Amino acid sequence: MKKIFIDGSAGTTGLRIYERLSQRDDIELIILSEDKRKDFDERKKAINSADVAFLCLPDDAAREAVSMIENDTTVVIDTSTAHRTEPDWAYGFRELSDDFYNKIKNSKRIAVPGCHASGFIALVYPLIENDFIDKDTCLVCHSLTGYSGGGKKMIAEYESEGRDILLDGPRQYGLTQTHKHLKEMKKITGLNNEPIFSPIVAPFYSGMEVTVGIFKKDLKKGKTIEDIKELYKKKYNSQIVKYVEDAEEGFLSSVKLQGKDSMQIEVYGNEDRIILTARYDNLGKGASGAAVQCLNIVLGAEETYGLDI
Repeated sequence: MKKIFIDGSAGTTGLRIYERLSQRDDIELIILSEDKRKDFDERKKAINSADVAFLCLPDDAAREAVSMIENDTTVVIDTSTAHRTEPDWAYGFRELSDDFYNKIKNSKRIAVPGCHASGFIALVYPLIENDFIDKDTCLVCHSLTGYSGGGKKMIAEYESEGRDILLDGPRQYGLTQTHKHLKEMKKITGLNNEPIFSPIVAPFYSGMEVTVGIFKKDLKKGKTIEDIKELYKKKYNSQIVKYVEDAEEGFLSSVKLQGKDSMQIEVYGNEDRIILTARYDNLGKGASGAAVQCLNIVLGAEETYGLDI
């Protein structure tokens, strides 16, 4: 039986991972008491005694945790931003290609994708991979997300009785175009330019809808909206990530997959202006669900084991 440690189990992502793993009988969870969970020596001991350690920590703390490791058999699954563009780390989105899957399966260091980045990469990576658009293409992306993505502080702000009235409407942020997900959005897709990216936090707990617009002129000669649909249909046909045509009477709700660990890829628009959309849960396929899927691959278990599809 494999031993699993969640470093940062009190945070939003850590709690969701714990909820999924605590129901399983194929693993043993290493749990530190409340008074020891931030103790350096206790954490170091737990990480080194684990077969797999989840890091649900801020970036600097995640780097510190990796530096603690002396056991060369411990597998790390990091949910922070710290290692997502590191060449020696596997990027934890197995649906992109067999190479991504094999690197996850055989790696001791796995970086879980960012929530916003997951949707953007799922939409754009196949277009670059199959030469539908040029790597120099300048893209614009917007992303609607629930407030749980902001962590405990933001959750408390949105759920307080005397909250600011401005929280009742969607709020755009990342206004300086320096959002921390931009580096992986560029690197993993293979684009030469970071997109213009507009994340928007809205007054619902969880859920996510990422949209990328493509002009006909941005497609390589001969490619059409129908070609993109066929490309996605062939690439995304698993239980976890699937191409669908599932608009709700002309609307797309960002809470469609709230509480789920799956992702829907959709294409709308017309021959001149095309809308590419990924819908999922920012805490599911955008965080803890993706982390548990990576664990299942490492353990050789069914990928959907413990997930809510």
